[in-house]
Amino acid sequence: MKKSFLIGACTLFVMACWSGKSYEIYHPMKNHSWNRYNILRFEIPIKKTDISYDISLWVSLTKDFRFKELPFNMIMNTPSGEERINEYSLRIKTKTDSFLGTWKEDSCENIIFLKKDLRISKAGNLILDIENLTPRMETEGVLGIGIRVTPSSK
Repeated sequence: MKKSFLIGACTLFVMACWSGKSYEIYHPMKNHSWNRYNILRFEIPIKKTDISYDISLWVSLTKDFRFKELPFNMIMNTPSGEERINEYSLRIKTKTDSFLGTWKEDSCENIIFLKKDLRISKAGNLILDIENLTPRMETEGVLGIGIRVTPSSK
């Protein structure tokens, strides 16, 4: 009982005090597959408005991923109400079908920057919706998608 309370309290403390350090959210995919219409929502609490942020997306893949790229759409809503929409295409494989990225055991991790030096003028939740644009109903070989927010290194 004490151990679970301590773990819960520490987790709550870390989440409540995030004010500009690295922050990550990860959505694991059921059956290692990303459905075409499964839009992923990431909500990131922003407390500090006097710094700028770098926002990146990372994807964890298995050898079953068969495309050279992972196209996706991002809709970003800032706490002040600003909306930004961008399409991206994350390169996954070379022309010879070798995986790019970093292998960790049985998965390959690929990263793409979504925004660099983003200034957020109002504290609150930064919301990112990520939509799979692969022209298949199911994109197999996707273990999960994550968003990482870090203070810019200027």
